[in-house]
Amino acid sequence: MNYVHCHFTLAEPTPWSEILITYLAEIDFESFEQADNHVEAYIQEPHFDESKLNEVLQTIDTSVEVTHKTIQDENWNAQWESSFSPIYIDKKCIIRAPFHEREEGFLQEIIINPQMSFGTGHHQTTYLIMSEMFGIDFENKTILDMGSGTGILAILAEKLNCKEAVAIDIDEWAFSNTLENIELNKCKKIDVEEGGAELLTVPERFDVVFANINRNILTNDMARYVESMKQNADIYMSGFYTSDVEILAETAKANGLEFINQQEREGWAMVQFKKR
Repeated sequence: MNYVHCHFTLAEPTPWSEILITYLAEIDFESFEQADNHVEAYIQEPHFDESKLNEVLQTIDTSVEVTHKTIQDENWNAQWESSFSPIYIDKKCIIRAPFHEREEGFLQEIIINPQMSFGTGHHQTTYLIMSEMFGIDFENKTILDMGSGTGILAILAEKLNCKEAVAIDIDEWAFSNTLENIELNKCKKIDVEEGGAELLTVPERFDVVFANINRNILTNDMARYVESMKQNADIYMSGFYTSDVEILAETAKANGLEFINQQEREGWAMVQFKKR
């Protein structure tokens, strides 16, 4: 499969780089890299629609220059590996690719071969949830990683000693990539499923839910998440801007959730609620 590589240069990268990435993900772009005022984005060639791209750019309230080129299938891995760098969650966790050298001094190490899947730790929302996870007691807890992308949150949950985890993503590539990353990290407690919230058929199954998706999906599917949660279970939601917190909080309250905590990073938010 050939890919289209788009290079964006933004006059004002903050907060527009993150906003651009969110909108690009909604039109089937699959992986991203940020540096200074640049964003690199990749999409399967059959899914590339320049008219949709132009619509996205019209929503960005800063000057954006864009160029794009086709990457032949055989060159994809080399292109991706050349741009992927390790991510550090303070000194708690290092996220690296298999081709990076191992580094000492971290509580946890996660090896991710991200390929075209979302969720490497580069994005602020993934970083926010992972930082929060180090304060959670996972002992004997059953975990749901909803919209799992690379499976990184489920993998960290296992490394932090959860009882079992379920990773769900609607994207076929994310499903396959999660299986690969589970093997890379020698995980044994994670069940991977391909699909959406319709897969949540067992009530009161989970002690902790992570849902790093986007605001619309979170509000549409929140009732299913809550039904799958045990009493006093916690849900950590991210994938949206701080300006969206009020909307999420209203939907959460309507579904019987109690607000517990909110964290922010560069305009993005993570909120924690508890099922009472």
